[in-house]
Amino acid sequence: MTSSVAYGHVPDVETKLAAVTAAGATVREPARDVGGGRLVATVTDPDGNVLGLLQDR
Repeated sequence: MTSSVAYGHVPDVETKLAAVTAAGATVREPARDVGGGRLVATVTDPDGNVLGLLQDR
C-alpha cells in the first residue's frame, strides 16, 4: 500500500537531514534535484512515519 507524503519546506535540506537523523530518523531517499533547483528528500521517523523535506533554491 502506498500513501501520500507530506513535505515541509526547509531553508537547507542537507542541514535539516542531519538534524532529523541525529534525532532518530532514518533517511529513506537522500536529497535529489527534481527540476528547477528544487531539492526533495524523505525520512522515516522513529514511529515509522514517512516525512518529506523540500528546498527551493
